[in-house]
Amino acid sequence: MKPSGVLEDEEELNHRLVVLGKLNNLVNEWISELAESKNLPPSAVVNVSGKIFTFGSYCLGVHTKGADTDAVSVAPRHVERSDSFQSFFEKLKHQEEIKNLRAVEDAYVPVVKFEFDGFEIDLVFARPSVQTVADNLGLGDDWHLGSLDRRCILSLNGEMHMTQLHVSALRHGIYCNLLGFLGGVSWAMLLASTCPLCPNALASALVNKLFFFFKMWLKSIILSL
Repeated sequence: MKPSGVLEDEEELNHRLVVLGKLNNLVNEWISELAESKNLPPSAVVNVSGKIFTFGSYCLGVHTKGADTDAVSVAPRHVERSDSFQSFFEKLKHQEEIKNLRAVEDAYVPVVKFEFDGFEIDLVFARPSVQTVADNLGLGDDWHLGSLDRRCILSLNGEMHMTQLHVSALRHGIYCNLLGFLGGVSWAMLLASTCPLCPNALASALVNKLFFFFKMWLKSIILSL
């Protein structure tokens, strides 16, 4: 991937880290303000906090230049999902560095999309049943899932990115579900279905096999019409 020139350089990577830090601070400010507005005890207001988790290609360290960042804001139990699309959305509106802010509340996985100082961010929401989100909170602990609603669980699932396949699809102009092509999850599912057929293949060979099987599958569908 490095010879292809698709990865971020160090300056861009550091800038993205700064942006995510600012977003994390905004989330914590909002959670404290919300606690005050909901009349939580002063001791609780002081201690409440949330946290931003990243997932997808950025979390794996293999995101491409200009790629959006998939993130989830994890908030304590006093924060409702509707709050993230109302009071937090309003807070984001008043940030000079944030552009193209829009909410997709009725999506299968509700998301707030925006551009923060030049970086596109897709932010989803989850609320485990905890009074505050500790720094060492891990989302892999099963006990958290019992208190989550369906949309929170979907938000924590994250999005799978098979990076080599992702780059290949981008280069061929066939990557983007918004334009009617397959997106990251769809390509990942196709690759996962190919892996058992070629258990000993290298990653590059798997990508080639995927397109071969996909072509044969499409051909069989067309012939059956």
